[in-house]
Amino acid sequence: MVWPFTSASGKGGKDDKEDELPRRPVSWTDSLNGTDWQHYKDPRNWVPTLLVTTTVLASLQIYRSYLRRIPGATHIQPSFFRKRSLFGRVTSVGDGDNFHLYHTPGGRLAGWGWLRRVPVKKPELKNKTIPIRIAGIDAPEGAHFGRPAQPFSTDALAWLANYILGRRVRAKIYKRDQYDRVVATVFVRRFLIRRDVGLEMLKRGLATTYEAKSGAEFGGLEEKYKAAESKAKAKKRGMWGGKPELFESPREYKTRMNLEEPQNNNASS
Repeated sequence: MVWPFTSASGKGGKDDKEDELPRRPVSWTDSLNGTDWQHYKDPRNWVPTLLVTTTVLASLQIYRSYLRRIPGATHIQPSFFRKRSLFGRVTSVGDGDNFHLYHTPGGRLAGWGWLRRVPVKKPELKNKTIPIRIAGIDAPEGAHFGRPAQPFSTDALAWLANYILGRRVRAKIYKRDQYDRVVATVFVRRFLIRRDVGLEMLKRGLATTYEAKSGAEFGGLEEKYKAAESKAKAKKRGMWGGKPELFESPREYKTRMNLEEPQNNNASS
């Protein structure tokens, strides 16, 4: 009986004998010389592969740089500061000059708001937002850590919340401060016009320009901010409306509180 795939003569055929012969090793040079290089000279054989590979690598780079969501301040790459901006929705306002941002890279074009949902409940937002400190300004201090509130602190907080809470903003980021907040110039569209949030607060007398011996960040807008502050002061807007001799800036208030706290602790002990 002849089995399939075997010769009719059974074993001992010519093909079987050739298979049993030892194979001669082929050198690397002979292998290269034996390659049909004409196959690779034809662009139709390698251009499609090159295009697919390039497209995949470029797509990964675009995703990592522009479309990957950043869940917190510590996840921002150092190379992003002063070169990139973050687009997202404001989920909470904690004080007159800081808030939390839920990063939505790509905005509506990437499906945010219609295909991808922005969380609204606190448990869903936990460890998923970026704390933002508005650059170049200092709003009146609210009551916390046992300290009394400054005049106009509630006004500044209420105005900021009404202006940006729940809205999409763009933050031009500069650095992380000592509290792991991202210092940034913040822009929001109001009636189709892009507004600088920090500048708007200065115009209304709801903040002063940031006062510090070192580390102040204005993003190149210091002159513009100081001019807006001077104008609000001249028109006695907001916190500038009281008697000049009784005025205390947020920086002066914090300095005074830091000096008084050790005395109060000594007195209580």
